Amino acid sequence: MLSLLKKKSEAVAAPAVASWHPNFRNYEKLPDIKVVRTAFFVNGAAIFLTVALAIFLGFREWQLRVINLQVAEEQRKVDRDKPASDQAVAMFKKFQSEEARVAEVDDFIKSKPLVSTLWMRLGETLPPNIAIDNIDLRQDGLALRLSVRGDAVAASGYATQYLEQLKTDKALSYFGEFAFTGTPTRNPTSGRMAVEFILRPKPPATGGKKP
Repeated sequence: MLSLLKKKSEAVAAPAVASWHPNFRNYEKLPDIKVVRTAFFVNGAAIFLTVALAIFLGFREWQLRVINLQVAEEQRKVDRDKPASDQAVAMFKKFQSEEARVAEVDDFIKSKPLVSTLWMRLGETLPPNIAIDNIDLRQDGLALRLSVRGDAVAASGYATQYLEQLKTDKALSYFGEFAFTGTPTRNPTSGRMAVEFILRPKPPATGGKKP
C-alpha cells in the first residue's frame, strides 16, 4: 500500500515535459479571426471618399446652376430694358447736338454788339463834316448811310478817313471788314454827298457758321 502511494506521489511531483513537434501552419491562409477586419476600414474609407466627392460635385453643380439662373435673369432684365436704353442714348445724343447749336447761337448773340452801344460809339467818334443818316443792322453786317459835306473830292477824302478811323476803333473790333458799298453820290435835297459803309463781322473762329 505504501509503495503505491509513493509511486503516485512521485508521478505527481514529476515535471511535465512538453512534447516537441514541427509547426506547419501557413498564417497567410489561416482565416482572419479579428473582431474588426482590415478590409472593413479600407472599404469604409473608400465609401467615405466616394460620398464626399459626390457631395462636393453636387454642391458645385448646384452653385453653377444658381449662377446660371442669376445670369439668365440679369440678361432678361438687360433685354427688357435695352429698347428704352437705346432710346435714351439716342435722345441724349440729339440733346447734345441741339445743345451745341444753342450754345453756338448764344455765343453769337452775346458777341453781337448792341445797336444802342454802336450809336453811342459812332456819335462820340463822328467827324464834324459827316452826319449819320441811318444805321441798318443787316444779316450780313452793319450798314451806315452818311451825309458828307464838301465837293466830290473833299467828301470822298472825308469818307475814306472816317472809314480808316472805324477800322482802328477797338470798340468795333467785332467787325472784320470795312468797305464802301458803292460810289458816293450827291443828294439833291441836302446838297451833300451820300455815302454808305458796310461793316461785316468777323467769321467764327472754328466750327461755326458765318452769321
